[in-house]
Amino acid sequence: MNNNIILEEVLIKKSQQKRRTSPANYKIRVFVLTKSSLAYYESRPGGNRIVRSFINRENIKCAYVMSGTVELPCCVAHGRYVFQVFHDNYLLYVFAPNKDSRQRWVCALKEETKDNNALVPKYHPSFWTDGRWRCCFQTEKLAAGCAHYDPNRDACKKPLPPTPEDNRKILPDQEAIVLALYDFLAQNPQDLSIRKNEEYYIVDSSDPNWWKLQDKNGHEGYVPSGYVVEKTPNNIQAYDWYNKNIARNKAEQLLLNMGKEGAFMVRDSRTPGTYTVSVFTKALSSENGPVIKHYHIKETSDNPKRYYLAEKHIFDSIPELIKYHQHNGGVIGLVTRLRHPVSCWKEKAPTTAGFSYGKWEINPSELTFIQELGCGQFGLVHLGTWKDRTNVAIKMIREGAMSEEEFIEEAQVMMKLSHPKLVQLCGVCTKQTPILLAFEFMEYGCLSDYLRNHRGNFSKETLLGMCQDVCEGMAHLESAYFIHRDLAARNCLVGESQVVKVSDFGMTRFVLDDQYTSSTGTKFPVKWSSPEVFRYSKYSSKSDVWSFGVLMWEVFTEGKMPYENRTNGEVVEDITAGFRLLKPKLASDLVYQLMDWCWKERPEDRPSFAVLLHELGELAELGY
Repeated sequence: MNNNIILEEVLIKKSQQKRRTSPANYKIRVFVLTKSSLAYYESRPGGNRIVRSFINRENIKCAYVMSGTVELPCCVAHGRYVFQVFHDNYLLYVFAPNKDSRQRWVCALKEETKDNNALVPKYHPSFWTDGRWRCCFQTEKLAAGCAHYDPNRDACKKPLPPTPEDNRKILPDQEAIVLALYDFLAQNPQDLSIRKNEEYYIVDSSDPNWWKLQDKNGHEGYVPSGYVVEKTPNNIQAYDWYNKNIARNKAEQLLLNMGKEGAFMVRDSRTPGTYTVSVFTKALSSENGPVIKHYHIKETSDNPKRYYLAEKHIFDSIPELIKYHQHNGGVIGLVTRLRHPVSCWKEKAPTTAGFSYGKWEINPSELTFIQELGCGQFGLVHLGTWKDRTNVAIKMIREGAMSEEEFIEEAQVMMKLSHPKLVQLCGVCTKQTPILLAFEFMEYGCLSDYLRNHRGNFSKETLLGMCQDVCEGMAHLESAYFIHRDLAARNCLVGESQVVKVSDFGMTRFVLDDQYTSSTGTKFPVKWSSPEVFRYSKYSSKSDVWSFGVLMWEVFTEGKMPYENRTNGEVVEDITAGFRLLKPKLASDLVYQLMDWCWKERPEDRPSFAVLLHELGELAELGY
């Protein structure tokens, strides 16, 4: 073998310069890569070769693995393993027999061409078919690419060695594929380590918090369900422009912080199952500066339905719609091209329901105490870490403060209550004294203190967003038939980006302090309690709704004490007589109407948290 040869292999090539798409356009050729060129030959009887094309190394502009699929003739049996070489002004598609072969060729080509002066800054990662690029829908064949080309990524001086044989087991549903959003490191033999952006097969998704997956080599184990998304054509959660159910005011703040023309995101609309595109533009700037435009993604009446922003441009899926508008400007009805995707929910991996599958009891030696944060209802609270890598709030349960046996029985249930707007119980240490509880750490502390310490610096939109966060967490508890019993701003915590989460849900059931459960004692939260609670100790989701109305009042007064200067006894008399808290100055009439709805005398006349969440979303969209 010539020492100058880097790679040599029989591959199939397709020239994109020909209009024909018949098998005649697909040729079996011997490809040879050397230090100076990439050539392919036609083999003739007797071992003779005739050169069919010769590409100088310095004329290669990029080489990359292709994404997506196209309809191919049956002669191309291994059409999935395609890579493309862009040289001069020509495109060359090459089909390799397997994934390892393709990877070796792309790595070697990148290594040999990474210093070329002709390299392109961007490339098209998918196919040119039917007069347009499938990746960005541009209709010019030589249009600038839509993905950044990194000549050093995957470059290697030696061809990659063959990877282990695919040992993946045959699963009943091979379409059940998920994409990892975050890295996860297995903590015990039951877990499976996963890497961001890699694909896995679902084995068992019956547990809402932990799914059993299988990797490409047949290894199985559990991962947090919030770390993966199912990979389907219409699943928009896999894309970096989707922001789930972020409130309108928070969406606008993120886009303003980005401050770039065409910064955009897709978010859930008020109507479930519909979506809104929010875009930042300076083109319509007013006295108040740049503006944010919001466009509802419309649906056709077709079956299956299709999607559009402008009626002349209709697509089979939302990802296709967004990709088109990312690369095509001047569309009627859209203020600017979608240029810079903005997202916040993928920046930080979500807290898991326990550190590992089925593990709720943790070893105290895994916890490190850093500093004391304060003293709570059950004892001291410390900032600490778990295994020196995950920040946690550690609650040390004071002896005699809690009915420990009852709590231990309920701890597993509480750990399974996992939601982005609930403070997660991560693990417990119950084999020692004092008992330790490890919670998700929220860096800005309790909501009531946060409101008071930053009084005068909140917009009405921010305050409404805080109420939405709490309502979202409470709606999840309501759907799980779980009653909080002590909802108040002091029992909600503030984290990054002013996200508010509900904490200490259900904990009052384990309090051993008689004063706390007595309507006459000073510790009983009468000012947040509904009439049926302080009269009959009758708790329900509707008594939580009453407390939420008081919490809304706390938020819109920026942390004031409800019924200030009134004793508990006087508050009971006032509520019984029909008096209610007055409208805060920062609350609009519509916001106050929601508070008042929460304070109806009869529980059945109060709204559910699901209804409240919808109403708050309506107010946020309307700017109230």
